[in-house]
Amino acid sequence: MAHSLPKPIARVHTWVRNQAWLGRFTLMNRLLLAMAFIPTGLVKATGNRFTALPVDNPVGFFFEAMYQTGAFWHFIGFMQIAAAILLLIPATATLGAVVFLPIIFSIVLITWGIGFQATIWVTLFMLIAMIYLVCWDLDKVWAAASQILETRKGPGLMTGATVVEKSGWVLGGLIGMALVMTTRGYVPGSWLPGLFFTGVGAFLLVVGSWIFTVFWGNERTERHPNQ
Repeated sequence: MAHSLPKPIARVHTWVRNQAWLGRFTLMNRLLLAMAFIPTGLVKATGNRFTALPVDNPVGFFFEAMYQTGAFWHFIGFMQIAAAILLLIPATATLGAVVFLPIIFSIVLITWGIGFQATIWVTLFMLIAMIYLVCWDLDKVWAAASQILETRKGPGLMTGATVVEKSGWVLGGLIGMALVMTTRGYVPGSWLPGLFFTGVGAFLLVVGSWIFTVFWGNERTERHPNQ
């Protein structure tokens, strides 16, 4: 099954990809973004502080807190470097753009939230550049997303499940969520006993129905193959 772009979008995308000057513009964006993120990623990956601002400054306080996380600080750096390298390699440039997009989007939100002055606009232009790079390879991104969202035929997670078992899964999920929400005050703590016993009931519905299907459902099917 083909996962091509809608025809109006495909015509525009084809025209853009055929413009030599836009190809150079795309290459420039990839190089500039990689040049911006490899050095900053190395700072984090090698365990160095990102800024010398004092902790009484909101920006300095934020980056010092990030730095003190240790492993997470290193992880951010390695991800920035990896995304930049992927962006520079023609065969992996699309993947690099897709990986980079949420990274730069989160950076825009961070710089905006802590009031990082002019850096807000720098990161915003970087986000626009990254959106452009994703659109440059929109045909590949569209095809990959369409394949992921495609409903596949064959056995699923709930193959052979009865209505009782499905009800147990739904009820159990809702009860589990409600139990967790009691820890934050969104659900009254006085409901805990009722939620606990209802959750046990949901568990029994799932297990009991599944056991019945495995041991007796198949036997009934063998006895009445035409029904």
